[in-house]
Amino acid sequence: MKLITLAISVLLISVFFSCGDEKKEEVSHFNREETAYSAEKDAAIQKYNLEQQKKQASERFPCDTLSLKEFILSYYPEGTYLVDFDKTLTYNVPKPAVIYPEDHPGYIFGVVAKSKSGERFIEPKNIVGYNESFIDLDSTKLGTAFFYLVLFHCNDNRFDIVWESVIPSHGGFNTFSIKNWKARNIPYIKVNFHYAQGIGHIDYNYFLVDGLTSKPHLMMTYKGINFQRTILNYNNDNYPDYYEYVYYDSGKRVETLDSIPFVWSRSKLSYINTRNSKQTRPY
Repeated sequence: MKLITLAISVLLISVFFSCGDEKKEEVSHFNREETAYSAEKDAAIQKYNLEQQKKQASERFPCDTLSLKEFILSYYPEGTYLVDFDKTLTYNVPKPAVIYPEDHPGYIFGVVAKSKSGERFIEPKNIVGYNESFIDLDSTKLGTAFFYLVLFHCNDNRFDIVWESVIPSHGGFNTFSIKNWKARNIPYIKVNFHYAQGIGHIDYNYFLVDGLTSKPHLMMTYKGINFQRTILNYNNDNYPDYYEYVYYDSGKRVETLDSIPFVWSRSKLSYINTRNSKQTRPY
């Protein structure tokens, strides 16, 4: 009898605490949902987090990353965030997606995500990483993110937006870096996104064909199991071209059949298939 009584007591205690956890989860979920549609609450959370980061910062300098976050919070539309790099084996704590180019002091490249107007605000953690590249299949449920590559200029501890260029993706951000196109010695910014649906990745390449302060030229490259596009110098001008690869995929075997050059047309502002001029691509 004592054992039965003890068992019932343990069961009642377990039920009591599980109910408490359930209630806690509901409240937490409610708060997240409430914040997702409230500009005031979202801004308040961002400000609080920013103040905590300021307290923990060991070193500060004019126009540092914390100042840039503050600028974005103050001057960009509500629901806009400076995103983080994806986590890697090198570091576990995500780092803000900014680059301070050594050869251009005072300038900062950053990747910014804006929430689509009329939808819930995005959560930055839902748009960065391999699994988050599936968000294109159900983006409106978690809010739709619009990515931008932005060049900021720091002048007297104040930020100016030099240009911002759309990154045509909604989720799966990984990293970005400054590269050099050796064929024409032109620098470009490679923005890398995971592409889980194709078990590969997509690179959005922004070529600084008219210098740092002019809006860059976008060309997309990618690679996966049965798709690939690579940079090509087809006609030796300052605009990169590319090879589009054609694959045979039987489900058991993947084989490269052909590679078709696409060339940038300045008059038509699109990439044109050199074998079929009716087939064009915007980037």
